Amino acid sequence: MWSGRATPTSDGAPSMSRRLQRLRTGPTVRAPGMLLLTLLLLAHGTPTAAQEADVQAVRSLIHELIREEGLPSAAVSVARGGEILWEEGFGWADRERQIRATPHTPYSLASISKPITATAILILSERGELDLDGPANAYLPPAGRIRSYEGDADAVTVRHLLSHTGGLPLHYQFFYRGEGDGPPPMDTSIHRYGAALHRPGERYVYSNIGYGVLNRIVEQVSGRSFAHFSQTEIFTPLGMHRSSLDIRPGLEPYSAARYGNEQEWIPFYDFDHPGASAHWASAHDLVRFGLSHGGWPLNDQREILGEEARLAMRRMETPPGSPRGYGLGWIVAEDHGGHRQFGHSGGMPGVSTQLQIYPDAEVVIAVVTNGSPGRAGVIANAVAEAFVPGFETPDSPSPSRWDSFAPPPALVGRWEGEIETWDRQIPVGLEVRPDGAVHVRVGNGLTTLVNEPQLNDGVLRGEFLGTLPSPDMALRPHTLLLELTLDGERLRGSVTARSTTNPIHFALSSRMELRRTEAGGR
Repeated sequence: MWSGRATPTSDGAPSMSRRLQRLRTGPTVRAPGMLLLTLLLLAHGTPTAAQEADVQAVRSLIHELIREEGLPSAAVSVARGGEILWEEGFGWADRERQIRATPHTPYSLASISKPITATAILILSERGELDLDGPANAYLPPAGRIRSYEGDADAVTVRHLLSHTGGLPLHYQFFYRGEGDGPPPMDTSIHRYGAALHRPGERYVYSNIGYGVLNRIVEQVSGRSFAHFSQTEIFTPLGMHRSSLDIRPGLEPYSAARYGNEQEWIPFYDFDHPGASAHWASAHDLVRFGLSHGGWPLNDQREILGEEARLAMRRMETPPGSPRGYGLGWIVAEDHGGHRQFGHSGGMPGVSTQLQIYPDAEVVIAVVTNGSPGRAGVIANAVAEAFVPGFETPDSPSPSRWDSFAPPPALVGRWEGEIETWDRQIPVGLEVRPDGAVHVRVGNGLTTLVNEPQLNDGVLRGEFLGTLPSPDMALRPHTLLLELTLDGERLRGSVTARSTTNPIHFALSSRMELRRTEAGGR
């Protein structure tokens, strides 16, 4: 295994390299001879000079990101078939405290917390302590149960929550140290925002509050805190000694700080959805987690899940036509750079992380960074080019460009209804004109224009200037996002108050339903 720690700065040309530009924009074609050489090298478990050259290219890429984009630090670990091949840290994990990044530095994981939380749920399922296809509410206390606006709340199963198909909406909420009170009790957050706004199984909607519900289920079923369960049932058996929910006592002196878009230090923050976002781990520990899920554990690791459960987690659960494939805690891709892959990414203020697992090549790649944007995906694809035979970085999707909006006749007209937040009901009116203009009025406010409206797969989306008066939303300036399903003469779905602060504070969704009162329009 190669292991190293790079210096916080590096020498090099002042301009962005062609390699970095290529990894942002798409693949190149490897020479057949180089591909064959790579295949031969990876067939053996020992590092070679040629692989060292590929590793050096990744090092150069990371140094350029540090130099050109101000990335504070990154740590990388890669393993194949039960052997860690290379791991290294780059830059400053904490500039103020002069802590260098290493493969063992704990970083905030953001959404890579989700497969960890899903693993906890599957452990309980394997033990017969919960039913994945049973009602989630059966495992929640009365004060913190899911509500539903579309059918019976008990139709929302644990499996639905794991795969983001339970009907719960977009949600995140950050509580920065020094800004007042921390997160409310989990039951309070579920009572306020744990509402199914779509029919279970109808749509894939990525929902952090759903994973907050799941960590509450772990606590209720196990009788232990979520932090204790994660530590004793996952991290300790897998030898993940620099991992924890939040930063556990003893790890503070070694943990990475978070930095924003302008390289500013970001105060520590917490969540009302810890199961979605609150775990910390080192790159080394993340690779250990990935090796366990791939079925290629290291000699000192104990099995925490059987093969059937591990395979179930990476089986696609999302409906056809969903924007991404999702299993039970894993993002699933049938073709990523020419390979099957499962894994997860993470991104939030001062965090960009990537865990990529290639089951056919038996390769696990972990990248953790502490900047915004952190470029963890760019780095992980560069590592995959070095260690996954025949891998080619996929083309980046073209940025969507809004041209115009041509509403179908079924949408044109006047619509009246209400927004139901957790503490009040607010009248709302919507007018969709034949020329594509969409106007909205919330409460007694002024009528305003919805920016860049679009209708995809029967869902009307757009953003507009407006505010909602519920106490937690009124704390920060925000705009409002519409996401409404056209259902006959109804528009049903969510309106989300999304903060406009830097760093961000929340996206809080409420029920919105309207009925058409007048067809046609001006």
